[in-house]
Amino acid sequence: MGIYRKEILMQSPGKGTYEITGDVAEGVRESGLTEGLASVFVRHTSCSLVLMENADPTARQDLERFMDDLVPDDYPHFIHTYEGPDDMPSHIKMALTRSSETIPFANGRLLLGTWQGIFLWEHRVAPHSRKITLTCVGE
Repeated sequence: MGIYRKEILMQSPGKGTYEITGDVAEGVRESGLTEGLASVFVRHTSCSLVLMENADPTARQDLERFMDDLVPDDYPHFIHTYEGPDDMPSHIKMALTRSSETIPFANGRLLLGTWQGIFLWEHRVAPHSRKITLTCVGE
């Protein structure tokens, strides 16, 4: 049983979903492991990870719009607004989604479905530098 860990650095240009499937797949290949699990973890409290359709970008646009309607930046009752009006909404959006994903791999390839992609979901309006930890466990 082997373990491989890699940090993926990403500059998000601001609010939106950004595909990282290629970065994760590259990390799995670099690991030299052929069968196992890939754990992807984002080390922040104002962005998240999501498995989502990667063929039609309007699916992600609808998801983003729905979440913005559910947790609007201009909600008047938030107290935690030290970093601006998107501060607390970004934390809530992260809490409602996920900070990690676990994806099996075989023959050195991620076992994603035909239309599945792995996305960093940036909840902040301003650009941010994001750290994503990939850990592969397998043989």
